[in-house]
Amino acid sequence: MKENEMVFGIRAVIEAIQADKEIDKILVKRELQSDLSRKLFGVLKGRDIAVQRVPAERLDRLTRKNHQGVIAFMSAITYQKLEDIIPFLYEQGKNPFIVLLDGVTDVRNFGAIARTCECAGVDAIVIPAKGSVTVNADAMKTSAGALHVLPVCKEKSINQSIRFLQESGVKVYAASEKATENYTDIHYEGPVAIVMGAEDTGVSMENLRICDSMIKIPQFGTIGSLNVSVASSILIYEVVRQRMKE
Repeated sequence: MKENEMVFGIRAVIEAIQADKEIDKILVKRELQSDLSRKLFGVLKGRDIAVQRVPAERLDRLTRKNHQGVIAFMSAITYQKLEDIIPFLYEQGKNPFIVLLDGVTDVRNFGAIARTCECAGVDAIVIPAKGSVTVNADAMKTSAGALHVLPVCKEKSINQSIRFLQESGVKVYAASEKATENYTDIHYEGPVAIVMGAEDTGVSMENLRICDSMIKIPQFGTIGSLNVSVASSILIYEVVRQRMKE
């Protein structure tokens, strides 16, 4: 992480938040307690910015500057809103094609998924504001520039995003080993969204419950699961294949 991608010091971070700068996460020294730090947490209230309490040594490793126990990581892009993108796509006469990432934290996987999405004509990627990968320099590099052009929506929760998509006429399918239907058995010609989960935990149960259907990729080996970026590519290009036939 380069120093120009971070903001140091409590006042500077407060000013960045109040100026509505795109902030991915904020690291705060574990034992930090002061009037100014209380003001910082007051400014953060109601905002979807991830905050982590960390040992002072971690902050010191990131910079030698006087960070005062607070470092904010700036986003490499401007995030967009799903509620703006979907009506816009319908106005253009398009069937939305959205990919949602539930708990994916590996930036290399994220970058690879974004690259596939851009190549396949996916309209947007959705990530949750907390507990998720964010668009940093490593993700940008792995995406081969895709994240410069592909809309990324950082939303309050994947669950709310699924519900919004369904209310907007989009069928939402979750990739899951628990599924009984193979991914090729579904018709994807209409408005569609695919939810991909983290490799270790998959899509969360609360999100699986509300999706229109669960789909799986048949597997015949002994490893148990595909890399999430590879699985995403397979599902995304099945949508592309069916739409090209139309």
